[in-house]
Amino acid sequence: MAGPASSGQPAAGPGEHSASPGASPRTPRPGTPRGAGGAGPAPEPAGAGDPIAVDGAPAAGGPGGADGQAEVGGRARADGPAAAGGPAGTDRLEGTDRPAEADGPVATAGVAAPSAGLRAVFAALAANLGIAATKFIAFAITGSASMLAESVHSVADSGNQVLLLLGRNRANRARTEEHPFGFGRERYFYAFVVAVVLFTVGALFSIYEGIHKITHPEPVRDPVVAFVVLGVAAVLEGFSLRTAIRESSEERDGGGWLAFIRRAKAPELPAILLEDMAALAGLFLAAVGVGLAVITGKEFWDGLGSLAIGALLGCVAVILAVETKSLLIGESASADVERAIVAALEAGPEVERVIHLRTLHMGPESLLVAAKIAVSPCDRAETVAAGIDAAERRVRAAVPIARMIYLEPDLYHASRADTTDPSIRAVRRRPRR
Repeated sequence: MAGPASSGQPAAGPGEHSASPGASPRTPRPGTPRGAGGAGPAPEPAGAGDPIAVDGAPAAGGPGGADGQAEVGGRARADGPAAAGGPAGTDRLEGTDRPAEADGPVATAGVAAPSAGLRAVFAALAANLGIAATKFIAFAITGSASMLAESVHSVADSGNQVLLLLGRNRANRARTEEHPFGFGRERYFYAFVVAVVLFTVGALFSIYEGIHKITHPEPVRDPVVAFVVLGVAAVLEGFSLRTAIRESSEERDGGGWLAFIRRAKAPELPAILLEDMAALAGLFLAAVGVGLAVITGKEFWDGLGSLAIGALLGCVAVILAVETKSLLIGESASADVERAIVAALEAGPEVERVIHLRTLHMGPESLLVAAKIAVSPCDRAETVAAGIDAAERRVRAAVPIARMIYLEPDLYHASRADTTDPSIRAVRRRPRR
């Protein structure tokens, strides 16, 4: 029997035991492999009549832990083999012994499909390569600063699409000992690099060229060529934007566009949407700048158009950087997905209630779920273990992207619940009507 967890002992992290002094080792279930560092003598079986001794929690009749204060640890059941040096854990990798869950509700709000945004990225890359070539030809003929700014803008956009594709490819690498949760968040890193490139290469160069054109004016040659190229570029950008809108409409689930850009977990679609809208607006500004320069005979307007394009790109880059930074730091699942997780955990008789819940997107299609669940104080260890298995299966059926699940059994004490804890508020969030 395990005694009460010491308040001065650090809480166990995911996948680690937090056994208190004198606790008896638990009997692993048949077929459960040890972790890489779990070699040693086999543990003695617990007595059939012993009350439950859960990791980091007291046995029946002992004082309960502070709800919402202890870190998630205990019986970690990750979607993968146990970490080196940690406790034994069942291999839950897809394609091994994890049971298939064909039926059951599927929570899709805020969840990106594995191919979300890929078609939009390729469409934008093809369009921007063609646009960049035509704009550079037009700049060589006309000498327009606005055309040069737009040419560099298209080159920056093409590079950004390559970066987004590179991020998707690197995110699919297999997990390693150094990165046990995988590389899914590399997609967020490369999206942040896209924002930096858009600001430095696109915005700053356009502003510089605009200032140079104002201080050293040159006449616009062959403006008809510039207008024709701008028209062709608008058609190609419209094609790219239409593809991005079509794919985004499937993901935003009827919500507003601003909310979609702020809450999307896959960074590619918001990046392409913002870039394409900025590109169309930039083409309009370039046309206005060239047109006013031709009509008035003052090259000042051409330089002013380049300045306006630079300011536009700077604003888009800042918006994209802010949103991507939030994903890099770590965002939880959407409210709908968290409600589905709580409902799945509490759907079985072995879980009395969910005490607190924490979720974290390790990538657009990979979710970490850590929860403390209340169990009966009279349950035996094998009963709790079987209940955790059943609860995990329900969560994976409801939320297929829940790749890593860590559940800690505990005893519930309402008086110790800290209602200001976000992990407790996530559990008590009322479902939509």
